[in-house]
Amino acid sequence: MPSPDTPRTETRPERLTAHEALQRLEHERASRLTQLRAIGEAGPAGEEHMMSTQKAVVRQVLAEVEAAVVRVRDGSYGICPACSGPIPVERLEILPYTRFCVPCRRDAV
Repeated sequence: MPSPDTPRTETRPERLTAHEALQRLEHERASRLTQLRAIGEAGPAGEEHMMSTQKAVVRQVLAEVEAAVVRVRDGSYGICPACSGPIPVERLEILPYTRFCVPCRRDAV
């Protein structure tokens, strides 16, 4: 038993549970849909090109979120397709729809 003076270290799970992953992905989806609505309701036609670009980016992220939901359901969520290694939980917490671990993502760029 640790003494009261011993600092506690939290151990992080190696993978997010499916429930945790789906919660994070649902939050991302809701955020992107809100962004799309805001873009659709904003601005004069002079900013149309910028808004079109923003919409395309938000739609791309939404597609990535949807693909991540499929990965959660088929059991491949959190596994990098390039190296077959686990994607660190910290990365999935920051970017829940990512497909790649950091080293493989760097290699892809």
